[in-house]
Amino acid sequence: MTYPGEEAAVRGMALVRFISASIEFTAAMLILRLGRVEPALRVNAVLGLIGPTILVLVTGLGIVGLAGKVSPGKLSLIFFGVLLILAGTVR
Repeated sequence: MTYPGEEAAVRGMALVRFISASIEFTAAMLILRLGRVEPALRVNAVLGLIGPTILVLVTGLGIVGLAGKVSPGKLSLIFFGVLLILAGTVR
């Protein structure tokens, strides 16, 4: 059973992931073109910043899509879980 806004949320989530994949592919091609470890590590560092941003965007779209279906308490738990993931990945 679908609910209003579900299709838009799913399409938005997929679009952000397609954009993320395009960024990753472009970065991989750039790393190959650079052909040296130092600049490749710089490109990889930028990707390390983009990854969590994509995670937050996709999760945010999913939460917005679920807002009418899931209780506020469960939405808070999802949000807190994402924060824990981000905190766990900080160096």
